[in-house]
Amino acid sequence: MPLFWKPYKSDVTAFIEELRAKKPTLEAEQRAGRALLWDKRIDLQAEAEYDEANVPQQPYVYQTKTP
Repeated sequence: MPLFWKPYKSDVTAFIEELRAKKPTLEAEQRAGRALLWDKRIDLQAEAEYDEANVPQQPYVYQTKTP
């Protein structure tokens, strides 16, 4: 390893580190925002009802059924 070797840090990494240093609560705010929409419990009974109510689609949807 050369004497003047410096590890490479990309611009994106430097930006993220600077952002985290300026706003230490950023990660907690992101987790709180994610919890609003994504971290929800799944209602397995409702999901089963949705699956039962699914109507299979015919191969060509615009074809009318002839008796």
